[in-house]
Amino acid sequence: MKSEASVVPPASVVLVSGGSRGLGLAIVTDLLAAGLKVAAFARTVTPELTALGEKYPDHLYYGSVDVNDAEAGQAFVRTVETTLGPIDGLVNNAAIGQDSLHVHTSADQLAQIIQTNLTSPLILTRFVLRRMLAKGLKGRIVNVTSICAQRGYPGLVAYSATKGGMDAATRSLARELGGRVLANAVAPGFFASEMSAVLGQTQLDQIVRRTPTGHLTEPDEVVPVVRMLLLDHTNINGQVLVVDGAASI
Repeated sequence: MKSEASVVPPASVVLVSGGSRGLGLAIVTDLLAAGLKVAAFARTVTPELTALGEKYPDHLYYGSVDVNDAEAGQAFVRTVETTLGPIDGLVNNAAIGQDSLHVHTSADQLAQIIQTNLTSPLILTRFVLRRMLAKGLKGRIVNVTSICAQRGYPGLVAYSATKGGMDAATRSLARELGGRVLANAVAPGFFASEMSAVLGQTQLDQIVRRTPTGHLTEPDEVVPVVRMLLLDHTNINGQVLVVDGAASI
């Protein structure tokens, strides 16, 4: 029988990186509709994110921050705490894609992909966790990774490596945090987006044909899983939940 002290409550203030478009924007929109306070940053603030800020002026704080600028990210977190309250939920969504075979990817490009998709999210997670735990809070972390971490695709070597790294970090975080923070990852299949354009239409069509549900992944199919991991009472911890219509089975 579980004790109340062992329960991690639903998140109430969630920070979403890369929250200005695509899946990130869909997550921000969904969490606001669920009544949460949300902080979102991205390199570029889009009109869609601005419109959300106008619709939810008391529940959304947003700004232009490059995830690789640790100092700016930390300043943003501090401002969120004074504006919305202590952060008890984090969605690491910011990432950049890859569009070249490994033999054609420069060392500088490799470094940028690894920095953006792996190193910077880990630095942000460390900063948020330190402040969360110092306040005696419990919380939730959701890392948005990719099916690329589990299956091989040409042209995505470095990208896949970073997403696999985040999957591994998720498992170790769950162990390290001892149940005070639930850490999980969501691994979407390919979206019909700029991130998947590297595959080309022929390979995307092949993925669709071998997907039992018959279509590429849509953001609105991933959003409910993210919401569940942030809000619901579950015993899910240290897991990678794949949302790809069984394409990878």
